Amino acid sequence: MASNGKQDEQDEELFKRIEDEEEDYEEEEEEDGEEGWDDWEGDDGDPQSELLCLFCDSRYASCDSLFAHCASIHHFDFHATRKALTLDFYSSFKLINYIRSQVADNKCWSCGSTCQSNQDLLNHLHDAIDLSDIKITWDDDRYLKPFMQDDSLLYSFVDYEDGEDEQIPPMDEDLMMDLKNSIDTLDLKNVVVTDGVHDTSSSQKVASVPNDHLNQASSSDKELVNGKNSRAYVPSIDEAREEGLLLAKSQNHMEKQIKMVNESYFGSYSSYGIHREMLSDKVRMDAYGQAILKNPSLLNGAVVMDVGCGTGILSLFAAQAGASRVIAVEASTKMAAVASQVAKDNGLLLDKSQCGVNGHQKGVVEVIHGMVEEIDKNVGIKPHSVDVLLSEWMGYCLLYESMLDSVLYARDRWLKTGGAILPDTATIFVAGFGKGGTSLPFWENVCEFDMSFIGKELVKDAAQIPIVDVVDSQDLVTSSAVLQTFDLATMKPNDVNFTATATLEPKSRVLEYGEMRVDSETCCRCYGVVLWFETGFTSRFCREAPTVLSTSPYTPKTHWSQTILTFKEPVEIGFQKGNNGDLAAIGTEDFPAAKVDVRVSIVRSTEHRSIDISLEVVGVSPDGRRRSWPAQFFSLQ
Repeated sequence: MASNGKQDEQDEELFKRIEDEEEDYEEEEEEDGEEGWDDWEGDDGDPQSELLCLFCDSRYASCDSLFAHCASIHHFDFHATRKALTLDFYSSFKLINYIRSQVADNKCWSCGSTCQSNQDLLNHLHDAIDLSDIKITWDDDRYLKPFMQDDSLLYSFVDYEDGEDEQIPPMDEDLMMDLKNSIDTLDLKNVVVTDGVHDTSSSQKVASVPNDHLNQASSSDKELVNGKNSRAYVPSIDEAREEGLLLAKSQNHMEKQIKMVNESYFGSYSSYGIHREMLSDKVRMDAYGQAILKNPSLLNGAVVMDVGCGTGILSLFAAQAGASRVIAVEASTKMAAVASQVAKDNGLLLDKSQCGVNGHQKGVVEVIHGMVEEIDKNVGIKPHSVDVLLSEWMGYCLLYESMLDSVLYARDRWLKTGGAILPDTATIFVAGFGKGGTSLPFWENVCEFDMSFIGKELVKDAAQIPIVDVVDSQDLVTSSAVLQTFDLATMKPNDVNFTATATLEPKSRVLEYGEMRVDSETCCRCYGVVLWFETGFTSRFCREAPTVLSTSPYTPKTHWSQTILTFKEPVEIGFQKGNNGDLAAIGTEDFPAAKVDVRVSIVRSTEHRSIDISLEVVGVSPDGRRRSWPAQFFSLQ
């Protein structure tokens, strides 16, 4: 084996050669615009990328890379689906044809929603909620007929399946050891490249490269090296190193992107202005203050961890409530220093160099700089030694830029069995808003001039992006409904990706003498939906004084405001029956909808710490007929 210095030089030369080849190829591609991926052929004249993706126009040379692409980009894990439903060859054959037929009609394979275009469909795709229910839709013999002519995928995935039990052909032991060492040196465990997207998730989702794959002659698990089955193909040392360096290079690129987003995120919290805004939020401070200070049986003598402590206010509350130790974790360098100084100025900072009465250390607050996922590398905290896990992790629309993943990591790593987590529940609500929730009223009368044209343009633009703003409860025109509830004591990290439905009915009116009655003659336009959340400090842990932190339009406003999703087209709703019968469209002034069904999906965005939201709306007439509007897609980033 070469020395480390020589090896590094060879790796640098290989990186440079790869980059030069990429640049040369890009230049050739620009010079010859007519030549594309579909025209490129190998030495034997066969197309190198003949397998068409199930959802987009991407093509791949192997099933492995195609299915990895589908799993990481389109939320469809072919292998996991087959395993979960124990699909045989024919059922898998049907599934592929079913998905192709749905995509051709711009329909979602898992929920059946119809989108306006293929791009809208690609934005809408989400993880399947219940695979067993979906199976009924494709378990039909008509899907045994290929939907797409000459669909190579239908006859390729079985080859991959049949190759699982193949044995590695005999090899020279020294060559095997050299190959293994060269891969181990690159530290490629659990790394995969799928169409330019890096994923370090479990091998159940995408193919990975285990370090000990050379020692496993037979296994039911699939083992892939950059899209090649390791049992049927044994690369040379140079090939393995080159492919490994490509993987490592892509991994480094993605890690740098995540690092940049994290640095920007934590850097934004180095501004005192945002902390003043949060500390001035009375609803926020009252809820956390009551939960921590009014539940002595929970906090007295407890070991507490505060994830994302900021200025350290919640850690100070915990110390004031009688905690024996408070571990305040903060990723921002500046705010970690600030939290330490604040705790010190208030006599609550742990100082191991000084002892108080009876030899006890003064102060209980220990500020740790770093992300909670990394603190065990530098600080000695025993796993499952924390009594109470505390955090104010919520972002706009609850999940935007939130630290929920970090809180769940801390729960699984540090919290004792049966330990408390504050808050322990979170719920997202939805309701429809009317004209008052838009900017239309302002533009209809500007110094007694009609500028409603501007207002209509703004409403049209608002249908493209989510808006974070305060909505007055008087501007809500429908009932509110629970969209999704999370139990932080038991939920899994992937539960933050969800699809949920809700039914919104016209809001009743107060007509006279304060009595609530239904106005059968009143109709109004619903311009969109508004989302808000509540977090609960329930009696499960807060026995003496449970409380709720609400960002509802019906309660005092908070710095979170609400999240507004505007319809492309307003929906007329009300209790009045339509006059034109079947001639008028549901949801119009001539035929108001009796209620509106909405389906909302919220998933993590490919942009780190951002979320993608899809919204589907169905108007329901008094006699049960339904009218659907095209799905809309929003990105909160």
